[in-house]
Amino acid sequence: MDRERYASDEVLKDGQTVRLRPIRPDDLDAMMAMWGRLSPETIRLRFFALRKMDREQMRRFVELDLSSRFALVAEQHGEIVGVGRFDRLPEQPDTAEFAITVQDDQQGRGLGTTLLRALMAPARDMGVTHFHGDILTDNRSMLRVMRDAGFEPAMQSYGDTVTATFTTTPTESLLQRAGEQDRRAARAALTSVLNPASVAVVGASRDRTTVGGQVMAHLLAGGYEGPVYPVNPNTTFVQSVAAYPTLTDCPTVPETIYVCVPPAATEDVIAEAGALGVHAAVVIGAGFSESGSVGLQIEERLVQSARFHGMRLIGPNCMGVMNTDPEVRLNGSLSPIVPGHGNVALSSQSGALGRTILATAQRLDVGLSSFASIGNKADISSNDLLQYWEEDPSTDVILLYLESFGNPRKFGRIARRVGRDKPIVAVKSGQGDADAVKALFDQSGVVRVGTLDQMFSVAKLLAKQPLPRGGRVAILSNGGGPGALAADACSSGGLQLAELGAGARIAVRELGASVEMPVTVHPTTTPTDYGMALASIIADDGVDAVMAIFIPPVSVDADAIGAAIAAAAEGTDKPVVAVFMSVDQPPSSLADSGIPIYVFPESAADALGHATRYSAWRQRELGRVIEFSDTDTPAARRVIDRELSGGAARVTLPADAANEVLTAFGITTAVSRRAGTVAEAAAIGAQIEGPVVVKPTAPIEKADQGLVRMGLRDAEAVATAIGEMEERLRSSGQQDVIDQGWLVQEMVPDGVEMVVGVRQDPTFGPIILTGFGGPMMELLGDVTRRILPLTDVDVDDMLLELKGYPLLDGHRGAPPADVAALRILLLRVSALVEAVPEIQALDLDPVFVRRRGVAVVDSRVRVATGRQRRDPLQE
Repeated sequence: MDRERYASDEVLKDGQTVRLRPIRPDDLDAMMAMWGRLSPETIRLRFFALRKMDREQMRRFVELDLSSRFALVAEQHGEIVGVGRFDRLPEQPDTAEFAITVQDDQQGRGLGTTLLRALMAPARDMGVTHFHGDILTDNRSMLRVMRDAGFEPAMQSYGDTVTATFTTTPTESLLQRAGEQDRRAARAALTSVLNPASVAVVGASRDRTTVGGQVMAHLLAGGYEGPVYPVNPNTTFVQSVAAYPTLTDCPTVPETIYVCVPPAATEDVIAEAGALGVHAAVVIGAGFSESGSVGLQIEERLVQSARFHGMRLIGPNCMGVMNTDPEVRLNGSLSPIVPGHGNVALSSQSGALGRTILATAQRLDVGLSSFASIGNKADISSNDLLQYWEEDPSTDVILLYLESFGNPRKFGRIARRVGRDKPIVAVKSGQGDADAVKALFDQSGVVRVGTLDQMFSVAKLLAKQPLPRGGRVAILSNGGGPGALAADACSSGGLQLAELGAGARIAVRELGASVEMPVTVHPTTTPTDYGMALASIIADDGVDAVMAIFIPPVSVDADAIGAAIAAAAEGTDKPVVAVFMSVDQPPSSLADSGIPIYVFPESAADALGHATRYSAWRQRELGRVIEFSDTDTPAARRVIDRELSGGAARVTLPADAANEVLTAFGITTAVSRRAGTVAEAAAIGAQIEGPVVVKPTAPIEKADQGLVRMGLRDAEAVATAIGEMEERLRSSGQQDVIDQGWLVQEMVPDGVEMVVGVRQDPTFGPIILTGFGGPMMELLGDVTRRILPLTDVDVDDMLLELKGYPLLDGHRGAPPADVAALRILLLRVSALVEAVPEIQALDLDPVFVRRRGVAVVDSRVRVATGRQRRDPLQE
């Protein structure tokens, strides 16, 4: 067993980290030391009686065979502070007895729950399907873990003890509770960063052009409410504040520190801070993994040191953090620009862009609740920030500038949950993973924009206006040209121009305006008339959103028009946006109303389009991952183990083996049998009803070499076809293909030709695609992609996004294909790849979708050794 695969850094509910790893024989001394720190009561609850422990007795607990006995230890500050173990029951090999011991001063942090959850993955890998444990009835903390942590045990009472039995496969309840602990942990960790009781600036300087000088100056200028300790061994004062030679010399232990020293010196700073009990560090400045191998090594040691002490890190290579709350006023960053307080949270992975992003937010009057530059995100990531902002009452909209993903599957799960209440708008730089990013964002409801300007344009709308109920947009303009531009932009953005009802038509006609979209009033229309026209349009039941466009002529007071727009929109539950096409400042009356103002109609239409699509996503069901009761994972794995038994690290399965794997998951393949000789193939061809197809079983490109023969109606035709193909193979030196035999397969009646495939992405994991096969695939590339696991809603979206979907739905009177069967096929492929991670690539091409059912005609499955099973608790 590979011990290290079960080592992990876990975040407890107080936001601090703990290291879990398999126990080792050399842990004997550390285990004896932990035993010495246990109270008699903790020992009694663990062993049901007071007992002594000598080194020989402890040796049994640290020397394990890792086949019938397994244990994890929890380490912090170099000490073992908790142990979780299980022992297989000899009379029930699929069941193991579990036990958890947590040091007294570590209890109440969620460590026992974390240890028990972490034992489930190695148990499953060892074939243990159930845990069994006896608990004293007065062991309230362990009973609480059983009851509240989602394990869903079956409980039986026997006098002074309770026996708990539960599955080692995570239940939905367990996954939900694990997610709740993850959210609490992120909240606790980032509260230390964004709302600390006290801070220290290590490397604080009098020189305000240095990193330490800027951070110190910005903390003081921003009016941070807590104490600020400058740490500098070379001076007694920094910017009029008393300085301290080291962190140890500070009057109290700061909750968070800003590390503003050269990279080589950061390790000593983190070690000192961790030993003191500092909760978090913001590591500002460059020179780490982004700079090369030396910087990478420094960064890795930095993270190891922080986790050794349970500390959390922002960065390195970041520009700091902000909290604009008037009761906090924290500017722990390199930026002198602090946007006003608002309801938009912002994270930037790029430190270099951070200041520009903040300046843009200030210029566009987008108020921020908080800001975090996460740099290399060696520890705290976008996932943590999303979970913090999810429960932050000051945050209603979340903006992300992303350069990479650490755990995309976890990001997608969190974003899908957060996005149901708070929109997430993201700019993702780089185009190398564009298809995967699109799939991830589509599935999780993230509003993806291409530029920072777009991000803030959308944010202005989402932060200050209600979501549109639909895509019907009404446009009111005092100029024909801008109205036409707006109409074109709405149509190209997937929005629908609204049709006014009778009441609104009468109202706008009486004001001398056109009644067709866009509604155009005279350039010199008075503010009163403009406001009346707008109010009647907003009130119309056939309108979901409104764009008010105004080009200020010389004779009309723009401020009065702004006031009229604000008055007309007051109290509406529909989004209203304004376009003021002027070089002058927009009217203050409009800016104060919360109505977003744009210079050009295209920007307003783009923002409305994004908001409408997000609103539609939020109104839909989230979908669920379908579990099939008729799958046989062990059978599929036996086939793969058999094919990999020759020692190769990577193998493409022969056709018949691939069919076995598919069949184990209920995936319908065309009737086929393998033949070793021409005579066997001819006999099989005679047995299969109807015409047959013959092709080699070897995993090669068959069609391109003319190695697929179709429509063979009798044994003689089969024998003739194989003879011709054998001659071709021998002449090209491919005797090995002949030796692997032939696949004789039923000829599938015509249907809609599709393809289904899966690829393992090194960052995103398995990605599934589907599209139309044959010439349509070659000419149009009409495919859609999603990241696994698929929900039923994901499958519907994949199919409806295909440009050729009408071909499945009965195009031009043709009978509709069995779309329901295709949906089930995609869900079964998802279940297969999730259950058998050894599958590295899968191609089903062609797949014929018939009037009833689907048939996989050809399949290629590539498998690889060493692919670890995914742990749902880590995703």
